[in-house]
Amino acid sequence: MKTSFLYLSEPDIIKAGGLDYKKCMNNIEEAFGLLGKGDYLMGGKSHNEHGMRIDFPEKSEFPNMPLKGPDRRFMAMMAYLGGRFNVCGEKWYGSNIINKQRMLPRSILMVMLNNPDTCEPICLLSGNIISSMRTGCVAGIGALKLANKNSKICTIIGCGPINRSCFKAIKTQMTELETLVLYNLSKERAIEFAEWAEHETGIKTIIADNIEDAVRLGDIISIAASRRKPVELKNEWIKKGATVILSGNCHFDDDYWLNSTNIFDNTKMHEAYIQEAEQSDDVEKEYEYLFAGQLYRLMKKGKHPNIKECISMGDIILGKHPGRTSEEERINFITGGMAVFDVSWGFELYQNAIKNGIGQELLLWDGAYCL
Repeated sequence: MKTSFLYLSEPDIIKAGGLDYKKCMNNIEEAFGLLGKGDYLMGGKSHNEHGMRIDFPEKSEFPNMPLKGPDRRFMAMMAYLGGRFNVCGEKWYGSNIINKQRMLPRSILMVMLNNPDTCEPICLLSGNIISSMRTGCVAGIGALKLANKNSKICTIIGCGPINRSCFKAIKTQMTELETLVLYNLSKERAIEFAEWAEHETGIKTIIADNIEDAVRLGDIISIAASRRKPVELKNEWIKKGATVILSGNCHFDDDYWLNSTNIFDNTKMHEAYIQEAEQSDDVEKEYEYLFAGQLYRLMKKGKHPNIKECISMGDIILGKHPGRTSEEERINFITGGMAVFDVSWGFELYQNAIKNGIGQELLLWDGAYCL
């Protein structure tokens, strides 16, 4: 029997609607609902592990072995998503910060979709736009469900491509936004972001001289800064009623974590994070790497409710939890990145491509060769 699959290049992804924030937001909200119901699987024995990572050694006896460097890794993230999707998939990517000097993206990604019954591939997709859109739209869902509706000021910490997508998604949902405040270690990047944001949305932009000034102003604060330099924030900087969306590493003081509401994208995945960290040879190093490592420490000390008692976004989507309970409540939306969203958005684009004759059919075999 012949088996073929569709290949979608990055231009094909764009033609298929890959940059449609409204549709992507709807798609991600639907996927969150399936997470809340439990109609999904991810990797590992817990079915909730983020993925499997290849980290390179600091030195090696083998001349061709890649060596450790900033943001240098390969990662495989796999998932099954039920509902109308009923598909298995994997995001596979490599990351190397040196790529920027080569005029390449830091990370280069592919998404593979498979029939969950026959295991045949159905679509191979260029993954950079998919990953960026799903990350941004997860942040957009956080703003939609958790932020005060009259939020006027959005603060961006980290002016890279991920926060561009986050801001674009947030802006589509928060119609009252009037001002965008930017902070980045490189002021040139902040200036580029400001020019882009003003051109794309017409919003007024302010470039802050320091991180404290930027954070104090924000009604919605989107953090997507480099893991290598975790953002340091203090309790007194975050105003009443603020919503902080964590798509990147960040360090708060303990007072802030303990005096705000913490909502997770999926508590079961964070439970798997904690279990994996606790089994490692260097627990503190593992916690330092994770977005919510400080919060996990507070849970371990009994100062914060256990992760099993915390709220997932799926609970809010399904109406099991109200989300924000007062205008003065400070809320953190803690995201870790899940392949279920790459699969859900990739599947949507695959269906659009089939309907519109987009992409290239590739042959796997015309009758499998059997030994």
